[in-house]
Parts: sequence; structure tokens; C-alpha cells
Amino acid sequence: MLSARFEEALAFAARLHREQKRKGSDIPYVAHLLAVASFAIEHGADEDEAIAALLHDAVEDQGGSVIRAEIERRFGPGVAGIVDECSDTDQEPKPPWRERKDAYLAHLASASRSALLVTACDKLHNVRSILADYDRLGEELWKRFNGGREGTLWYYRSVVDALAGRLDSPVVDELRETVEAIEERARRGLAAG
Repeated sequence: MLSARFEEALAFAARLHREQKRKGSDIPYVAHLLAVASFAIEHGADEDEAIAALLHDAVEDQGGSVIRAEIERRFGPGVAGIVDECSDTDQEPKPPWRERKDAYLAHLASASRSALLVTACDKLHNVRSILADYDRLGEELWKRFNGGREGTLWYYRSVVDALAGRLDSPVVDELRETVEAIEERARRGLAAG
């Protein structure tokens, strides 16, 4: 069961991200955080992992090391450690996109099981959203991503490959299947274009 710590984390995450929207949409960002936490819980997350799922983007999007210290103070070093491992940067301005993604992928080789679980759930929600938006928007979708079509597909395929040997969980299979569905639509889009 989840305790009052989870409720506190939910309120904290909602406050931190209240002004943020999902990329290219009017969807409040907290919807993503709730989905990632839900996936994590459904795939066996303990309370620290579930809280980290709610807060996985707080360091990189909402204040860097200051927010990291606040997460540790409120929720402990276990949660803060998982959030650290799920963050691709705490710098502002952020380093270039490809540099961050390469470093993050390299980091997955030594990340904890907890961080791998939260990462898989985060990426699963992202690719499910991409797939739904791709069906609706077609090739226009790729304009919202720093990596464009090729970079975005490369990144998510690379995440699947990095997780496949390290995390034995159905969430990795779901992630792989969704990435493959996006890749197939992208191939069809190229062939039609």
C-alpha cells in the first residue's frame, strides 16, 4: 500500500509542474507523471520507485540541484537517487540534445533496477503518446522533437536495446512493441512521401 509520502509526492509534483504542458499539446504535464507512476506501480514498483516516477523529471525540468536537495529532504536519499539516475541533466541551460541522450544511454548500462523500471515506464508513456499523435498528425509530429524523426526513433530504439538486457519486466516488451509500431508507421510514411 502507498502511504502519506506518496500523497505528499503527488501534491509536490503537481505544484512543481503546474505551469508545464506536454510537448506540442495543451495537456498538463502532470498527466505524464501520473501515467508513469501508474505504469511503475502496475509493474511492481515499491513506494520509493512510485514516488520517483512522479518526480522523475523534476530535477531536469524544475530547478536542478536545488530541487534534487528538496526531494532528498522530503522523500529521502533512495527517492532522490532514483530521480538522479532518471535525469539526463541538472544543468541550465541544458547541454545539446544528442550529447545528453548519448550520455543517458551510456548511463543505463550501470543504472539501478529501480531507475531502469522508472525509465522504462517513462519511455513507454512517451512512445504511446507519440504513436497516438503520429496517427493523428502524421509527419508534422516530428517537428516538436529536438531530434526530429530520425533522432527520436534512434533514441527510443536505443533505450529499448539498453533496457532489454538489464530489466526483466513486461514493461520492456510493451516498450519494444510500441517503438516497433512507430518505426513501422515511419517507414510507411517515408514510402508514401
